[in-house]
Amino acid sequence: MQSKVSGQGVIFHFLASVFANLATDTCAFYENVFQVRLISVCWYTSTIISILHLTSSVVAMAYCIYSLLISLLFLPGLVEAGTLDGPPPRPGKPESLSLPAEVETFQLAGRPAFVIEPPASMRRPGPLPWVWYAPTLPGLPSEAENWMFERFQRAGIAIAGIDVGESYGSPAGTALFQKLYDELTGKRNYARRPVLLARSRGGLMLYNWAVEHPDSVGGVAGIYPVCNLTSYPGLARAAPAYQMTADQLRDRLAQQNPVDRLASLAEAQVPLFHIHGDRDKVVPLEQNSALLAERYRKLGGPVELEVVAGQGHNMWRGWFESQALVDFVIACARGVTRDGS
Repeated sequence: MQSKVSGQGVIFHFLASVFANLATDTCAFYENVFQVRLISVCWYTSTIISILHLTSSVVAMAYCIYSLLISLLFLPGLVEAGTLDGPPPRPGKPESLSLPAEVETFQLAGRPAFVIEPPASMRRPGPLPWVWYAPTLPGLPSEAENWMFERFQRAGIAIAGIDVGESYGSPAGTALFQKLYDELTGKRNYARRPVLLARSRGGLMLYNWAVEHPDSVGGVAGIYPVCNLTSYPGLARAAPAYQMTADQLRDRLAQQNPVDRLASLAEAQVPLFHIHGDRDKVVPLEQNSALLAERYRKLGGPVELEVVAGQGHNMWRGWFESQALVDFVIACARGVTRDGS
């Protein structure tokens, strides 16, 4: 028999909705399809309860507890994304990567790395062209990237990455990136100019390596990439990764911040392509891709910025199934846009 609506039930149901919304906010940070689906289940359950008017104290309280547990599950992401205040995150630990079965994983300088190589029938003679993906973290790359990765492989292009933890583009992280580059180009006959594919905070990591090695970069593609430390994660959170205080990092920002270090890439005429939403609240367009594009053009560098109206920092399929981005990456990997070396 259906229970009558009670004041307590309404309160509990309201709290449950708040907790569900709180959990939803972390999608932008985790960028993982599994979490997105789990949060969606939480939200749809709330809607069903509302439709059925199951707002008795007992039922609503149970759902409130359920939603609270879901929220607590994602609380670290809320802290990291800046939705809630909290201490700086600890450096990531070397963990097993959750990647497709065909991937080869290996340890490099104590960190997990991966390569996904194209079938032998699709390779071209000479060094193997490759895409350098970041961030490589537990759960990233995710299944959302499969569409792109399959097209890269069909074009005879490998994909690789290394988990350097939450480095935020620090020198310690870029040193590990260099080890991956040396391993692949020196021992595996990979091409000397990979195309860098930066998703979200991977922008800090890849750009800070790229500006120090402009002649080793075939191009940079970005999916709502972080390009500005002051925008995300903020200097207070980034400083520990740089082994500095926030004030010290602020004083040396011009030597550490990607948007302030573009001259070497522009001089080398490294092509850039970003896709970014105009409603991104986690990595705002104006402070990241738009600012980078403006400065890069002034320096004489080639850059294309595709602004997607109405989209934010989310799991919209268009980010990961962009034909324009795939075409750019393949052309750069093959050396079409530069001197072909």
